[in-house]
Amino acid sequence: MSNTNWEKMVYEKALNLAKSERKKLFDTKKINVADLPAYVDEGWEKSKEYKNPKFVAVSKEKTMQEQFENKIWMLFASMGFSVMNADRDFYMSYDFHDDILTQQIDVMAVDDETIIIVECHAADEMTEASFTEEIKTFSERISGLRKEALKKYPNRKSKFIWATHNYIIHKKDLLALEKAGMVYFNDSAVEYYSDLSKHLGSCSRYQLLGNLFANQEIKNMDNRIPAIQGKMGGYTYYSFSIEPEKLLKVGYVLHRNEANQNMMPTYQRIIKKTRLKSVRSFIDEGGYFPNSIIISIDTGGKGLTFDQSATKVDGSISKLGILHIPKRYRTAYIIDGQHRLYGYSDSKYASSNTVPVVAFVDLARTEQIKLFMDINENQKAVPKSLRVTLNADMLWESKDLNERRQALRSKIAQMLGEEPTSPLNSKVLIGEAELTPGRCITIEALQAALKKCHFFNTYNKKNELTSEGTFDLDDNQESCDLFYPFIEKCLLYIRENCLEEWNKGDKEDGMLTINRGMHGVIRVIDDIVTMLVEKNMINPKSQDVEDMFGLISYYLKPLTEYINNLDSEQRKALKKVFGGGGDVRFWRAYQKAIADARPDFKPEGLEEYWLNEAKTYNESTRIMLGEIENKLRSIVAENLQDYFGDAWLVKGLPKNIYTKAKKLADDKTYDLIVNNNEEEEVDIWDFVPLADIKPIVLNGKNWSTFFEEMLVRPEEVKIAGGKDAKTEWILRLSAIKNKLLKDSYSVPVDEYSYVKSIHEWIMGLLIL
Repeated sequence: MSNTNWEKMVYEKALNLAKSERKKLFDTKKINVADLPAYVDEGWEKSKEYKNPKFVAVSKEKTMQEQFENKIWMLFASMGFSVMNADRDFYMSYDFHDDILTQQIDVMAVDDETIIIVECHAADEMTEASFTEEIKTFSERISGLRKEALKKYPNRKSKFIWATHNYIIHKKDLLALEKAGMVYFNDSAVEYYSDLSKHLGSCSRYQLLGNLFANQEIKNMDNRIPAIQGKMGGYTYYSFSIEPEKLLKVGYVLHRNEANQNMMPTYQRIIKKTRLKSVRSFIDEGGYFPNSIIISIDTGGKGLTFDQSATKVDGSISKLGILHIPKRYRTAYIIDGQHRLYGYSDSKYASSNTVPVVAFVDLARTEQIKLFMDINENQKAVPKSLRVTLNADMLWESKDLNERRQALRSKIAQMLGEEPTSPLNSKVLIGEAELTPGRCITIEALQAALKKCHFFNTYNKKNELTSEGTFDLDDNQESCDLFYPFIEKCLLYIRENCLEEWNKGDKEDGMLTINRGMHGVIRVIDDIVTMLVEKNMINPKSQDVEDMFGLISYYLKPLTEYINNLDSEQRKALKKVFGGGGDVRFWRAYQKAIADARPDFKPEGLEEYWLNEAKTYNESTRIMLGEIENKLRSIVAENLQDYFGDAWLVKGLPKNIYTKAKKLADDKTYDLIVNNNEEEEVDIWDFVPLADIKPIVLNGKNWSTFFEEMLVRPEEVKIAGGKDAKTEWILRLSAIKNKLLKDSYSVPVDEYSYVKSIHEWIMGLLIL
């Protein structure tokens, strides 16, 4: 006997009321004032008072789990599903080993042809999780739930979805879902379909159904179309006019996105909402587009049925007839003309107008891309991120072996941003995804980092091997299957041990999940692998990842500690260098962090880099110090000279400083006379070093008379320690100047910033 509370399934007005409730982020209640303390203890807050003082309104934010369920529910409602469960209190009966049990259903969506049931799981923050037991339990109930649903809504297809928010799930869970016939929706998939529904409205449902029920029959669809068969470029094609409504059902436009990496070529541009609106308005006002929509119909090699007409035209190779297009979801891929087609979505002309179409049959993947590129050659440039993913498609089987490796690197970069198990999922700009603080890593940056590594073979122009890759098995797919789990595990380790930094992205001065951060991480992983392979300590081509990873993590651990302990000055120093130099700066800093803790880790060029190439601020610091010293000398000399007159050196300087400077000046004079250079003037003041300016400033009444108001930095007026502390900056500048005399010294950013601040201050002082 069924215990399903079908009255919870709502439509039309009741469905609209349910939408209003699902949109709310807070639960609200009207309660007796006397009960308020108990509600407050349970997390409720007073939100409203009533005229009747006996009552008060309270509210509480819904849990993340409930908010996520509502988000999924609203997604399906926005796609035009006509019958849905009203709230969370919907239970379905199912048979299980001769028992009648019940299952709470998070989301159930029904239309004329399909039934969708969604199981939702959400966490407050991003975390890893295993759902092995939950999936096993739920999968055992699917058969019974399907039977129960079909009793109420017969003659429909059904699909079960496992949706998660803020979870990175294990691969074994993905395999378990696949085995159970369930579809997995992570945050990227939900985001993709949410954006699609905003752009396409109810027609986005066909895109979803095309994914869920690919190649399954669409019932009650007349698939016969008058057409012309012709030949072009060695391919058979059909030219016809079709109602947009029909093409919308069988057509499919996939955009490069984390949600769909294995479904279609990567060339499509995302449908732009503003452009779609303008196209739709144009159509609704009676406008039309005479140019053809280009599609490729997938028949799996079976071809199309074409009933040739008895009417023929002598001398023409074209044929007239009736074309039978497949009445199956996701069989007509829109190569060009997506805005023209989707402009008819929700238009009054979707069933009464026709659009011209040129349809190829079973067009090869690479040919579809080439055709798209040819059509758009003189139109809007294809974005760089799409070019990277195009390479993964177009160069995979190239005769040039270096191009094949380029395709392999592109594919891995793509997978790092798209695979649901990847820690970089939702953090990489794929296709035309929008830049956000949390999604700021470009796919081309990942590909460029991989290119600088030794993971894969390199060849000369004759396809002769020039260097052997540590993970290269001479076949792209085999190499990908070997390398990807390894790099994913390495990044998961870093994520687990640097979680706070990992989640920053480009926010809060984030340093890790940005282009330069990932460039450095990938390259330093390569350094570790290269060293261990050279020492015969690991063999990636024959060892399991788990067997190698103990050693790998031993060298990655110091890197995670370094990243976790970066202070603000170190962050500024790393981010100060831009372009390729910035990538190298991060990489070398990561190398050094490991080398400092693991002395056997000695990457080539590391020591030389820090000795010779990292002197970014040396020259500018040296120039500023010279200008500061000249200005300081002028200030001190002119004030003392104005007060003491010609005897200012004797009366203004401490005896020991004067004596030392005069001795150096006399020695210089002697050398000049001996070398017949008597005309060159020697000034005792020139032989007073920068460090001795401080005791001169503080000598006798010099401080109170001349310099107390003049030579104190504005930010140090109130510091403790009196005049000695307030003039310490002079000695610090002298120390930096002395360190710069050493060729090996590199000015750190904190010293550079310090000198710069003093330079800006003192160069603005007026000399009286």
